[in-house]
Amino acid sequence: MADFFYSIDLALFHFINVTLANPLSDLIFPFFSNLTQTWYGISLLSVLWLMLFFGGGTKGKVVALMIIPLVTLSDQTSSTLVKKLIARPRPCHVIAGRQVVEQVHLLFPCGSGYSFPSSHATNSFAIATFVSYFFKRWRPGLFLLASAVALSRVVAGVHYPSDILGGALLGALLAYLLIGVWLFIERKMLRRSITVPPSSGEEHGRE
Repeated sequence: MADFFYSIDLALFHFINVTLANPLSDLIFPFFSNLTQTWYGISLLSVLWLMLFFGGGTKGKVVALMIIPLVTLSDQTSSTLVKKLIARPRPCHVIAGRQVVEQVHLLFPCGSGYSFPSSHATNSFAIATFVSYFFKRWRPGLFLLASAVALSRVVAGVHYPSDILGGALLGALLAYLLIGVWLFIERKMLRRSITVPPSSGEEHGRE
């Protein structure tokens, strides 16, 4: 059964990475893959974060600040926990003198990290799921950007399709976990504000 699913994964990888490869995709997708590693990518993400913080009202400030622990959680869960637990080699890795997958269209260095799940997909889908829960009008753009980031990892030859699918599901799960925590805290704060006992001045006034 495992061999059957791997054969599908491999066929999809070759179709996206090799069959669909062209000069335009080779130019566009590395931009999405390197968003957090280039000055222009960091600048774009910073502008979006500032728009959320300053343009989204009180809710935007809370969401923007909570993105920071969310990304820390999603990145550490995927990179430190799950990747080391699964220990799946990347399709571009060379083991015992042989590349794991032949005929990989590699757009940049393979990297030494494990393959499953894609941390890029985990982080981008965690952010997209979290922010779009509170700002539903941003949902199409956020998930389009997250999908482009995730797909870029297969186009670049450093991840299988199942890696980005697993990362997307993990990121969404972690986002909903944090959403649940925040809603729990919010309900607690609301309940506490409703049940605050009247001050002594108010009590004397009623007497």
